[in-house]
Amino acid sequence: MVCSDVKGKKSWPALVGTSGEIAASIIESEHEGVDAFIMEEGSFVSTDIRCDRVRVFIDDNGIVKEVPKIG
Repeated sequence: MVCSDVKGKKSWPALVGTSGEIAASIIESEHEGVDAFIMEEGSFVSTDIRCDRVRVFIDDNGIVKEVPKIG
């Protein structure tokens, strides 16, 4: 599994339905080794896997629509 050696949380399912800004803040405070990036749902993203990145996909209202996860 990619990023299997990452310590701590790897996904944040409880943040679906919350504000993207709040979700990004929570992710970064719970896992010092990652940066959370807020992205509009349907945005073009690269296909590379990075174990120090979490994408937070939001809708037009700024609400998290997918489970944020490392990668």
